[in-house]
Amino acid sequence: MHAVRRALVVAQAERTGLPLWAVGLPWPCSNLDYEERMRAVCRRATAEGITAVAFGDLFLQDIRDYREKQLRGTGLEALFPVWKIPTGQLGREMIAAGVRAKITCVDPSKLAKSFAGRDYDQPLLDALPAEIDPCGENGEFHTFVYDSPVFSSPIGMRLGEIVERDGFVFADVLPD
Repeated sequence: MHAVRRALVVAQAERTGLPLWAVGLPWPCSNLDYEERMRAVCRRATAEGITAVAFGDLFLQDIRDYREKQLRGTGLEALFPVWKIPTGQLGREMIAAGVRAKITCVDPSKLAKSFAGRDYDQPLLDALPAEIDPCGENGEFHTFVYDSPVFSSPIGMRLGEIVERDGFVFADVLPD
């Protein structure tokens, strides 16, 4: 859904110093196929001594329940470090902390197409309609983080073409 190029995701992992395990998914991908592939990754994780997986979910209980159910019996604990933090507060805290991101995907049935490609910053938060979650928790938008206090350096990138596809508006982010 984020529609971010693999090279940029690799750059994020490099700048955090964390390993990246790519899980290839066919298109379209059934939920059964997705779950089988994720179970294989969970087995690899426990074999390598990993004991927990952190998720960025904020308040969607059904998603949390699903993730916990999928990890049950794997030996991995589900962690939710930002759970129930009010999203307006969290958005402002991330911006103040130096997190920089671009809006890469917009659901035009929920948010104007013109938000695609914008910076995730205070002017964006101020411009969001009242019914839109400031963190896009209901799928209104998705982002790509290109700078963060946990990165060793910012990721050079530039905005490319903005296109409509499969009912969404995508802003292509290109590596510099």
